Amino acid sequence: MEVRLKPDLQEKLARLANQQGRDSESLVVEAVERLINYDEWFAQQVENGLAAAGRGEFISHEDVRKLIDGRYLG
Repeated sequence: MEVRLKPDLQEKLARLANQQGRDSESLVVEAVERLINYDEWFAQQVENGLAAAGRGEFISHEDVRKLIDGRYLG
């Protein structure tokens, strides 16, 4: 497979690879793996949420507020 990158992105990639003492190809492979793994995880979470909603499993407004407050107000 061949992927064409814009020159500015190639420069950034080369700079990052150099900083990390790695080759550009290994960074690209790692980035693609992360993207695909995240997309698979996200799609599964959406499916899980839709299935729960289909079963009538919802979280109350009060519980959402508690989660938000706990996360951001500490």
